[in-house]
Parts: sequence; C-alpha cells; structure tokens
Amino acid sequence: MQYVYAAMLLHSGKQEVNEANVESVLKATKVDFDAVKVKAMVASLKNINIDDAIAKAAVAAVAAPAAAGAAPAAEEKKEEKKTEEEAAAGLGALFG
Repeated sequence: MQYVYAAMLLHSGKQEVNEANVESVLKATKVDFDAVKVKAMVASLKNINIDDAIAKAAVAAVAAPAAAGAAPAAEEKKEEKKTEEEAAAGLGALFG
C-alpha cells in the first residue's frame, strides 16, 4: 500500500511517477521496500490516467457504503418479525 501512497503523493505534487521518485518518497518515510515491486507498480501505472482512476474510485466508494448500509436494516426487520412470531407461538402454548 505504501507504494500506491507514494505514487499518489507524487501525482498530487505534479511530479513524475517513476522508480527513482517513488523510491525517494519511500526512503524519506523510512519504509522498507522492494525495488522489484516499485518497478512493477510504476510499469502498471504507465498507461493509467491517475485522475480518472481517482474519480472513478471516489464514485464507487460513495456508492458502496450506501448499499452496505441498506442490508443491515433489512436484516433487523427480519429478526424483529421472527421474534414477534416466536413470541406469538409461545403465547399459544400457554393457552393451548
């Protein structure tokens, strides 16, 4: 994750995202890194428009919590209904 953070920091500072710059950021933060991983990340970002990727990720991140928030509410309603049904069955046994 530190590699991605370094690349994003360089991009936000309008610096070129290359191996030397990423390694410099990682060294400055005293992060142990693997030069092969840095090289692979830089190569994978070569043809990526980082601004577009960030914009798309921001939209997905906003939509995901909203969808996730709806699921627990539905589960709570099911649990409430089940509890009411169990209570009604219990009352039937008292009078039954």
